[in-house]
Amino acid sequence: MRRKLAAGNWKMNGLKAELDQIDALKASHATPSVDLLLCPPATLVTSAAARLGDHPMMIGGQDCHMEHSGAYTGDISAPMLADAGARAVILGHSERREAHEESDEMIRAKASAAHRAGLITVICVGESLAQREAANTLDIIGGQLSASVPDNSTGENLVIAYEPIWAIGTGKVPTTDQIGEVHDFMRDRLERRFGAGVGRSTRLLYGGSVKPGNAAEIFAVSNVDGALVGGASLKAADFSPIIEALENSAG
Repeated sequence: MRRKLAAGNWKMNGLKAELDQIDALKASHATPSVDLLLCPPATLVTSAAARLGDHPMMIGGQDCHMEHSGAYTGDISAPMLADAGARAVILGHSERREAHEESDEMIRAKASAAHRAGLITVICVGESLAQREAANTLDIIGGQLSASVPDNSTGENLVIAYEPIWAIGTGKVPTTDQIGEVHDFMRDRLERRFGAGVGRSTRLLYGGSVKPGNAAEIFAVSNVDGALVGGASLKAADFSPIIEALENSAG
């Protein structure tokens, strides 16, 4: 049985003063019935992990380098994230793929490095509006899954987040049928590649303008095991209702 996961991506937002949002989440979800993951900027990973104490929420990074160490000014390795207290890392987000020209092969190498460091990888896939309108969505998703996910992935260290690029931060959300089509497709592809054990245990998240008002409807869709939430994860008052909706969907 896959345990549901609510993940928050703070992106390039957050100073030390915002760590009080973690305190608010701890108070509202002292014993969560779903897994929680919060990915603040790298400057806050250590402080955020320390702030949790013995709370089961996980802290994650937003990217890592493919090498263990070396002359890569400004980069952060997977072992560094783990050493700072991170238990997971987001990889292949469309904002990294586009602004930093990250290829599927680069994301795959980063994911392998993260797995070696003991981190859970949340690998993002998604299509552009032009690709959606050209009816190429499943081809794009299939290609990204094939090339971005390492062969040694397991249901314990791999999470896939479907984030249609055209829905991120725009307020636009695919229909539940469109979300279900992609998530069912991803489940099938993972089962075909890795077998039923890994394919059925890997969690599939939806991301892209997830808000308290639409979370319950999204979580009712087939093979949606949670959400990767952007802007609505910055404030506990917004993220908490999404967590509650996920808990309700998990029964």
